[in-house]
Amino acid sequence: MAPSSTPLERLAKAGVAVWLDDLSRERLRTGNLAELVERGVVGVTTNPTIFATAISAGDAYDDQLRELAGTSVEDAVFRITTDDVREAADVLRPVYDRTDTQDGRVSIEVDPRLARDTDATIETAKKLWATVDRPNVFIKIPATVEGLPAITAVLAEGISVNVTLIFSIERYGAVLDAFQAGLEQAAANGHDLAPIASVASFFVSRVDTAIDPLLDEIGTPQAAGLRGSAAIANARLAYGLFLEVTASDRWKALAAAGAYPQRPLWASTGVKDKAYPDTLYVDELVVAHTVNTMPEATLEAVADHGGDGSDTVTGTQEAAESVIARLRELGIDIDDVTRKLEEEGVSKFTDSWDQLLAKVDEGLSGAAAQTAPDAR
Repeated sequence: MAPSSTPLERLAKAGVAVWLDDLSRERLRTGNLAELVERGVVGVTTNPTIFATAISAGDAYDDQLRELAGTSVEDAVFRITTDDVREAADVLRPVYDRTDTQDGRVSIEVDPRLARDTDATIETAKKLWATVDRPNVFIKIPATVEGLPAITAVLAEGISVNVTLIFSIERYGAVLDAFQAGLEQAAANGHDLAPIASVASFFVSRVDTAIDPLLDEIGTPQAAGLRGSAAIANARLAYGLFLEVTASDRWKALAAAGAYPQRPLWASTGVKDKAYPDTLYVDELVVAHTVNTMPEATLEAVADHGGDGSDTVTGTQEAAESVIARLRELGIDIDDVTRKLEEEGVSKFTDSWDQLLAKVDEGLSGAAAQTAPDAR
C-alpha cells in the first residue's frame, strides 16, 4: 500500500506553490534551506524585517562585516543582502528548471524608502537584478501608486517582479493592469515573455488584525460572527479578479505570445490571533495557480496538521462578497482599512530598513575597531 501524501504534497497537487517567507545566512550555511526544498518548498521571499532579524541573530555575518569595514552602510547592506539572495537562488535553481521558470524563485526588495519614488525604484530594481545576476530572482516592488509605473517599466526590461504590499481589490486590479502593460512593452522590446515572471503578493492576516478590533468595539453578536472572516473573503475576491483577467482577450493575446500569468501570492499568512487555527490562512486559501509564502512556524504547522488539499476558494465569491457587505453594514469600510494598511506597511518596512542599516553600521564599526592599530 502506497504511503499517504503529506499536507505539503497535497498543497502542491492542488496547484499551490509552497514558499518560505524567510532567509538567513545561517539557513544557507547549515543546509536548512536545501532540506526544506527537499520537503517541498519551491520558493523564498524576503523583506527588510527578515534581513534585519537575520543579521541581528548569531555570528553568520561577522566575517563579511569585517571584510566590508570602511564601506558605507548602504553599500554593505546591498552587498550582504544580494549575496544571500544569490546563494539562495543557486540552491533553488533546480526547482526553477524543473518548473519551467515558474518556481525556484527568490525575492529581494527595493529599498522601501523609495516606495513613493518611481524613477529611483526603477533604477534600484535594475541594479539589484544585475548584481544578483540570476534568472530565478524576483525584484520586489511595492504596489503604491508610485510603484505601479515602476512595475511596468521594470517588466518591460525583462526583469521578473514580485509586487508586494497589496491589500485592496482596487489596487490589485491596477497591479494586474501594470503587469500586462509591462509584458506588452517587453514583447515590443523584443524580449521572450516566458522567463519574465511575476507574482502579486496579496497580504492576508493583517486585514483581520486591523478589522477584528473594530468588530470587538462594536460588540454585537453580528460583529462577533464576522471575526476572522474579512481577510479570507478579501483574498478570495482577489482570486476572482485574477480569474476574470486571465479570461480576458488582452491576457489571451499575451499567453499566446508565451507569457505566464501573474499568480496571486498569499503573503502574511502567519496567524496573529491564537484563537484561530495556526493553519487558517493556508487551509482556507487552497486553489490552483497560487503561491502561499509562509513563515517557518506556519510552514511546520501545515506540514504537521494541514488540511487535505481540497479547493477552498472556487465557488466562494458570493459568500465573500456577503462578508464585505455585512462589514459595511456595521460601519466598517474595508477600502479605508486597506488604505491605512498600505501606509502602515510602507512605514513598517521603512522602519525595518532603518533597523537593518543600524545593525550593519554597528557591525561595521565593531569590525573597524578590531582591526585598528591600537586594538592590537
